[in-house]
Amino acid sequence: MVILNKIYTRTGDAGDTALGNGVRVAKHAIRVDAYGTSDELNSFIGVARLEASGEMDEALARIQNDMFDLGADLCRPDMDKDFEAGYPPLRMAPEQVTRLESEIDVMNADLTTLRSFILPGGSALSAHLHVCRTVSRRAERLAVELSTDEQVNASAIKYLNRLSDWFFVAARVANNGGKDDVLWVPGANR
Repeated sequence: MVILNKIYTRTGDAGDTALGNGVRVAKHAIRVDAYGTSDELNSFIGVARLEASGEMDEALARIQNDMFDLGADLCRPDMDKDFEAGYPPLRMAPEQVTRLESEIDVMNADLTTLRSFILPGGSALSAHLHVCRTVSRRAERLAVELSTDEQVNASAIKYLNRLSDWFFVAARVANNGGKDDVLWVPGANR
């Protein structure tokens, strides 16, 4: 259970922060950057939800909850240890990746085949989802970079990879099923 009754603690005033296992690291550490970027993405998803409704809003709400799971996973470096409080750390599960894949397949089923790259834009929701796509790619790059030196849950990285694909397809759905996509025209302004 999370209890937040005091928001500021002053413990990070010297430029360090505590990971989920209590170890203190610099606030610019790659692990902190990775889970901080997932938190940033969660905020952008919140902005996108201002334009979403129905099934799209419900799907984005599920993803927002997953983003907290992802942050909890990434803030725990010790993959092989149980949490000292007596329960295992929260980790992303393969089922979360599978759910994204299923949702991508459903959304993609009625979209027209792409014959060009898409410029971010079209509808407001589509533009917001493209921002989410690019921030999820950055979070993925950071998690992959982190995994070169430290243990990272493979499902966390797979989730971020699928998530950017999810946002891409959802952005097309938000553009009238892809009919209002803004297509890249190579060399158009030469």
